[in-house]
Amino acid sequence: MTAHSAIDAPPVVVHGGRLDAARRLYPAAPQPWIDLSTGVNPRAYPPPPLADEVFTRLPDDDAFAALESAARRNYGVPAGVDIVAGGGAQAFIQLLPRVFPAKRVAILGFTYAEHGACWAASSAQVDTAHTLDVLADADVGVIVNPNNPDGRLLAPEEILLTAGLMAQRDRLLIVDESFVDFTPERSVARFANDKALVVLRSFGKAYGLPGVRLGFALCARARAAKLRAALGPWAVSGPALVIGARALADDAWRASAAQDGARDAARLDRLLIQSGFQIVGGTTLFRLAAHPQASRWFAHLASRGVLTRSFAEKPDWLRFGLPGSDAAWSRLAEALENFGGD
Repeated sequence: MTAHSAIDAPPVVVHGGRLDAARRLYPAAPQPWIDLSTGVNPRAYPPPPLADEVFTRLPDDDAFAALESAARRNYGVPAGVDIVAGGGAQAFIQLLPRVFPAKRVAILGFTYAEHGACWAASSAQVDTAHTLDVLADADVGVIVNPNNPDGRLLAPEEILLTAGLMAQRDRLLIVDESFVDFTPERSVARFANDKALVVLRSFGKAYGLPGVRLGFALCARARAAKLRAALGPWAVSGPALVIGARALADDAWRASAAQDGARDAARLDRLLIQSGFQIVGGTTLFRLAAHPQASRWFAHLASRGVLTRSFAEKPDWLRFGLPGSDAAWSRLAEALENFGGD
């Protein structure tokens, strides 16, 4: 295997969660659909009641400060590292190529395709890397950790060694930690004062509230100032500020959610193995499984109102999110048992 290979980033990346398209393709599927196509916690954090002024006034500095303070404590971010809040990790993935333009970008793959698509759209040469040393030679390196979709997890020491090499050359290493909330010991957030590092965190996945559209960039102050200037004022809505601050301060909820997710992930693995799948990897919030007839499985499950995530580049893979209720578990188990009976 070569150390890296060129990739052609598609102009539009296909994502999970597209229930509208699934309904059109499978109009006879039973309702309601069970959406297992995303890596979002199916047991969402309960949003607190919101005062009218959260909707009727522009967000003020105190609200941003409260959110950033909660994120700092939750993520273990030390003083000297800035926390920039924005409209989800995706907002920063799209913004970074404009704020820190580069000629050569290396992305540790196979991974979340938006990174490659956004850098390619900025006219950068984008390579898929299979080793960390390739990242260190690029102007910008990108690591998704834990990786989406296979859950590959690098130790902080490995990432920091690469960051150190890139810092010596005044280069940038982006670490997308969108799925790290339930394995916080693997986060490099506490080292984000390294001048080479920008660490991205997602709020919506672990807390089950992707519609809130909230995420963070953690980095040294000079980089943070450029990101804030590019985002402009009021980059996060009033409701997102309040909900995010409350949820990130709730340690008991996060600990319970991590336990529930680990239990459900193990249960899902057992179901899939019983149906002939091989577990390739995953995280607490999703499982990646392989099967030689993955495309047939996708269609079979969709016809029964169960949406999974397929990958054109990996035709034998399906990614499964966690069912969120007893009824969803039962329907998934029944659909898995009936494959081949069409």
